[in-house]
Amino acid sequence: MIGNIINAIAVLGVLGAVFGLILAIASKIFEVKKDPREEAILSHLAGANCGGCGYPGCGGCAAAILAGEAPVTACAPAGAENAAAIAEIMGMAAPTGERQVAFVRCTGGVNAKKRYDYVGIADCVAATKVAGGPLECQFGCLGFGSCVSACQFGAMSIGENGAAVVDPEKCTNCGACMSACPRKLIVSVPANPKKVHVTCANLEKGKAAMSVCSVSCIGCGLCEKECKKDAIHVVNGVAVVDYDKCVGCKLCTKVCPRDAIIPVATVEEKEKYKELKKAQAEKAAAAAKAAAEAAKVAEAPAAE
Repeated sequence: MIGNIINAIAVLGVLGAVFGLILAIASKIFEVKKDPREEAILSHLAGANCGGCGYPGCGGCAAAILAGEAPVTACAPAGAENAAAIAEIMGMAAPTGERQVAFVRCTGGVNAKKRYDYVGIADCVAATKVAGGPLECQFGCLGFGSCVSACQFGAMSIGENGAAVVDPEKCTNCGACMSACPRKLIVSVPANPKKVHVTCANLEKGKAAMSVCSVSCIGCGLCEKECKKDAIHVVNGVAVVDYDKCVGCKLCTKVCPRDAIIPVATVEEKEKYKELKKAQAEKAAAAAKAAAEAAKVAEAPAAE
């Protein structure tokens, strides 16, 4: 009896060893060779698996970069230094360009009129399912924090005015908040603090925009007329900044009647600018008058 048990154990041991050997040989024969660059690229990614790159985690992003399906800058949270390191791994030139951060095109919040009081899941997508959302403005921030929940870097919050705001120091421009916003109000802008930003996405014009929010852009075009660099234009009823041309002079902020361009100019700054414009107009009028009188004097002898 004991001998049979020993024989069975021995047979099982031999079979285990044989099958183990077969599996070891098969693993070598059918081994999928992995490019060592993939691991190197992965080591330079943020490791947050935030999904902002559009791929399934950092591993998927690394594979996409290696396959040439994604740029070396695909992982925004990794930053410029890591993007440069990835470019070197790929045998490419280091990418250049100004750092970008997320920006919410709305400061409505409590300034926007409500159609009803929403009671339900604190989620922007859920709120839009109820008659399109509680705001009169169909372009405004709902303020329920879907973007805040999506951000893994603590860069998003709901401000005192009830609309989402971005902390540019913490923002990595990963894009997660942009994907989470059902109204697509979050965009990438230069991190340069000298640049101006339009805080409205309302495509309705004039009275219609004014009726739903006290800080909406009304497409009046004063900013466009005042800009000396052709850096801001009214497009589809709302002002849009051309960041390649914007030099941060902030003249547009001083003439905006709705304070829809930040940094918002103070009352004192606006008054001083009005006085300056008035003085310039008076000087130009005086110069034109003097020129006209001089022309008359010059023409008088010729007439005689």
